[in-house]
Amino acid sequence: MERWARELSARLPVLAPARYVVARPPGAFAHRAGHAWEQLVLPVSARRAAAILCPANLAPLAGRRNVVVLHDVAPLREPGWYSDLYVKWQRAVLPQIAKRAAKVIAPSAFSKAEVVELLGVPDSRVAVVPGGVDARFTPSADAAGARRALGLEDKDYVLTVASRTARKNLNVLDLAARRLAARGVALVAAGGDRPQFRDDAPTAGVRTLGHVDDALLPGLYAGAAAFVLPSLYEGFGLTALEALAAGVPVVAADRGALPEVCGDAAQLVDPTDAEAVAAALERALDDREAWRAAGPPQAAPLTWDATARGVDAVLSEVLA
Repeated sequence: MERWARELSARLPVLAPARYVVARPPGAFAHRAGHAWEQLVLPVSARRAAAILCPANLAPLAGRRNVVVLHDVAPLREPGWYSDLYVKWQRAVLPQIAKRAAKVIAPSAFSKAEVVELLGVPDSRVAVVPGGVDARFTPSADAAGARRALGLEDKDYVLTVASRTARKNLNVLDLAARRLAARGVALVAAGGDRPQFRDDAPTAGVRTLGHVDDALLPGLYAGAAAFVLPSLYEGFGLTALEALAAGVPVVAADRGALPEVCGDAAQLVDPTDAEAVAAALERALDDREAWRAAGPPQAAPLTWDATARGVDAVLSEVLA
């Protein structure tokens, strides 16, 4: 969601300078305090705007001029993945946000179906605009620099990029980590945690990097021998797309939007089957050149410029 907010706030004003003004909260209104700014300050400051585009699952409840990007409704589908307080908040606000929105944007057909089913939004009021990947994510990104900065110079590694949350299902990687270790390959996890998520700490066989600086991410992907995302639920699957763009063999769950994003360029497996995940990663290593070649063409049409154009088309429809 943060990536969407950054990319759209940079690209939409360039695409249509007369149409967009970016509203940014003061630094003091970060994280939870941002809800107060969004609900109380934003509607007043944007009262003369023809519409408010909200790119990160939430929107001001006071008003019906919102166009909101709902990336997923996972807290309603599987509340056990989140803290009780977060689930109560989402159950209270998401249906109201969706009901009052002039238009809802979903990043995948899967997410659109979830919004229609769980929030009762008519199909005609939900548009699908996929997310994107920027040009930094390529096979030629600075892998050596990322290895040096993150202490990964000693051996090959298989990468996962995911927050430590129950729905990312990282515990299923225990068997894969042991199989990879026998081949001299490390299994590395990049990503932090959030207080609203139920924690799913990686297995002891997975080396955790924590939060990785955004500047190092392209090289971290490009240097990986393979990428794995055994998530139980993805509204889009941005990290899998980034891995494909970087020319990394991808093993992903056959759930959520991941089949839409990955197509035939990745191995799709049952994320609850540890043997299937481990075997797919071994196949990825054994036939890595073929899988490396498959990724970039799959990712090529999904750019942030294309996302911005798609969002702008939705806004044009609403304004008309």
